[in-house]
Amino acid sequence: MSDDIKRLASEILEVLGGASNIESYTHCMTRLRVKTIDDKQIDQKKLKQIDGVLGVIEADTLQIVIGPGKVNKVATAFGKLLKEEESTQLKERAKELKKEARAKSETSFHQILKKIASIFIPLIPALVASGLITGMTKAAIQAGWLNEKTELAQILTLIGGGLFVYLAIFVGINTAKEFGGSPALGGLAGALIINPAIAEVTLFGQKLVPGRGGLIGVMIAAIFIAYMERLIRKRMPASIDIVFTPTLSLLITGLFTYLVFMPLGGWISDGITKLLLQILDIGGIIAGFILGATFLPLVVTGLHQGLTPVHLELINQIGDDPLLPILAMSGAGQVGAALAIYVKTKKKRLKRAVGGALPAGMLGIGEPLIFGVTLPLGRPFLTACLGAGVGGAFQAFFKVATISVGVSGLPLTFLVHTEQIVYYLIGVLIAYLAGFVFTYFFGFNDEMASEFKE
Repeated sequence: MSDDIKRLASEILEVLGGASNIESYTHCMTRLRVKTIDDKQIDQKKLKQIDGVLGVIEADTLQIVIGPGKVNKVATAFGKLLKEEESTQLKERAKELKKEARAKSETSFHQILKKIASIFIPLIPALVASGLITGMTKAAIQAGWLNEKTELAQILTLIGGGLFVYLAIFVGINTAKEFGGSPALGGLAGALIINPAIAEVTLFGQKLVPGRGGLIGVMIAAIFIAYMERLIRKRMPASIDIVFTPTLSLLITGLFTYLVFMPLGGWISDGITKLLLQILDIGGIIAGFILGATFLPLVVTGLHQGLTPVHLELINQIGDDPLLPILAMSGAGQVGAALAIYVKTKKKRLKRAVGGALPAGMLGIGEPLIFGVTLPLGRPFLTACLGAGVGGAFQAFFKVATISVGVSGLPLTFLVHTEQIVYYLIGVLIAYLAGFVFTYFFGFNDEMASEFKE
């Protein structure tokens, strides 16, 4: 591990108040997400000034933007430092106080989105890898480069599709963990819904359908089994807890799943899908513009991961996802705005910041550009949103859709229907151009870049 990584992790930990002030931490593709015990111990000014920190977002977790690839190494170094310094007793006492304060200060909707994001963030690497392999394999087959009956095509299809066959189990595991239950029981909650043997069961004159309720049904069942486990354990003698608590939790959850959760999850999933499709059908390019233009602020808060089950449900219900290409334009508008800044500015430090973050932005990872360039400057962030809206309108007009979920930007090309790839790429270029034009003429001048001193 390099000295620069160790230095960055050490400086972050120091300004956060040390190991005794850290409740928990995790990381996503670009951000180190830290839950602290006492926010007053954090030196926000010093944190933002640390060399290597691209930005800071205050939410349920303190989100420190570091950038793709590098954040994994910093998180590892951060964890090692915590193990060396942490004080367990003080941390546990303060943890309860922090939970109470957080519960009072946040809205229920905000908390729900945070929980959903926490369920799907650990799955992002697997979703990206599986989605890209699936998309590239289908593109190669449809282009005639690969025969779908060959062993290679079959193996690639298996590799790419494995996650989506058992995704309900992974989601169940993470959901139960997030809601204080045993991960293994959460996995069982997912298995209850996708078990193929369900098709042999008839209830009230109707056959059950494997997978009915989708991931929403899985999350409901996993939350319920976590709740039942905690409730039963409180009343179960310790000597028989290991046998009867999981058994009763699974039995009760199984009955509720087939009688209530699958129909309820199916009703919710159908409602969300129909609503989104109606918005896109009726709203057309206007809906595409609004969705594209307003998605970037959601990325800033980190709540965009909460939409992952919506994308997956669209694919499950109708076979593809017309929402993702529209929202992906937020990153393209950002790239266009950054290019305009690069062309227009005379400040070498700002040029270096843009140049270093642009490749990641074009590959669908926009946080370095957001927190390192456009958001600190202010107005370019807004013109980037307008550029994204134009790209979103184009994608909506041509009804471009993906066959899987994955990183936006240019890599999403492999997940778009083969016959729509050209339209998607044109939409990306339009968003680049619109973001560039809006920013160059209305969004930026060098007087805004006073903090980027030479």
